[in-house]
Amino acid sequence: MGRKPDIITAIATAPGRGGVGIVRISGPDLGALATTLGNGQAPPPRHASFCAFHDGDGRLIDEGLLLYFPAPHSFTGEDVIELHGHGGPVVMQLLLDRAQLLGARLAEPGEFTRRAFLNNKLDLAQAEAVADLIEASTIAAARSAVRSLSGAFSEAITKVRDQLIDLRMLVEATLDFPEEEIDFLAAARAMERMAAIAGALTDVLDRAEQGALLRQGLHVVLVGQPNVGKSSLLNQLAGHERAIVTDIAGTTRDALKETIQLAGIPLHIIDTAGLRDTGDTVERIGIERTWKEIADADVIIRLVDARTGSTTEDLAIDARLPAGVARITVENKCDLAGLATQLSENETSTRIRLSAKTGDGIALLRNHLLKLAGWHPHGEDVFLARKRHLTALQRALSHVRDAMARSDALELMAEELRQAHDALGEITGEFTADDLLGEIFSRFCIGK
Repeated sequence: MGRKPDIITAIATAPGRGGVGIVRISGPDLGALATTLGNGQAPPPRHASFCAFHDGDGRLIDEGLLLYFPAPHSFTGEDVIELHGHGGPVVMQLLLDRAQLLGARLAEPGEFTRRAFLNNKLDLAQAEAVADLIEASTIAAARSAVRSLSGAFSEAITKVRDQLIDLRMLVEATLDFPEEEIDFLAAARAMERMAAIAGALTDVLDRAEQGALLRQGLHVVLVGQPNVGKSSLLNQLAGHERAIVTDIAGTTRDALKETIQLAGIPLHIIDTAGLRDTGDTVERIGIERTWKEIADADVIIRLVDARTGSTTEDLAIDARLPAGVARITVENKCDLAGLATQLSENETSTRIRLSAKTGDGIALLRNHLLKLAGWHPHGEDVFLARKRHLTALQRALSHVRDAMARSDALELMAEELRQAHDALGEITGEFTADDLLGEIFSRFCIGK
């Protein structure tokens, strides 16, 4: 680990006022500090002790609970002290000041969890699951994060990695003893074993991709001319009156964002200003922001009026939309046009006829959004994965498949298997550069 770690401290509860707030301290040999904070009484390990907290001049700050967790039986694997006081911001700051006065420094974002990783209390996938659990925006995402935190994702990776290690040992042994006239591929059933590893990686990758959807969701942008029903569609998808709806064109001046759950997937629906030529300065700014939202979209819901179909103005908007972004053309107001709801699609386009006012046809849109997301039922065994996890799994699978194609050159097969092994090691932190660790933990909240 390098040099001996110093003592760190931070407020571990969310900013603002609450019934209880917690200041956390972590570092080596904190027994004396715990005794000082306990007014000269050494607190019993892992027991909550009622305590009066004083500042450096002996003035009372608060009364609360002091907990002392000697190493290695703590979250970080170091000695940890927690001060539980009344959750006012001033009280928390005074307790934090007291910890600093006694030799602690302010923790960096994610530093407590980083120390837990460095002290082998968590692997890297579990450490990232801590942040994912805190940030989970849906029940399904929270449950998947808990599974990863408990080690389910790491266990699946380790199982495949162990199979790779066994196979690599056989390949390396054969390379080391070429005089042994053994048909390695047949005797070791190498091809069957590699196929089984590829199948296991494919399954883990599929479950991780589903988990990535739960974590990130989809950014869906509603696009169309003024008064085509974008705000009504947002309200219908959200299930409440989120946006103002009037017959006046240009009512929506700025992007409105609403996150909804669809089969546990967070959908970030963005209602935008209607696209048209205008001399209104405020509306023009809103239209500029619309195009910025379009540039970041995962899915574009392109609304047109079912009574007129795509007009010349609509075709001009379509010509400016970015290529390569999934798009659904919604023909809204089918009730006014006297038309039935309908979904029609081919290889290049999807059109859904519905009524945002009555809700008819909304189910067609919801189901197609799930289809675009690539979601399919997978029970509750998905892994809340990040982009780096998916990239590593894809690389590992690619190397295993390349190894299967190298049956005529054991040296090349061995190298492909080694690279697959290293890719899996990046997920759990077995092989991870320090700069990547810094980037990962810098995104955590302070105090965690």
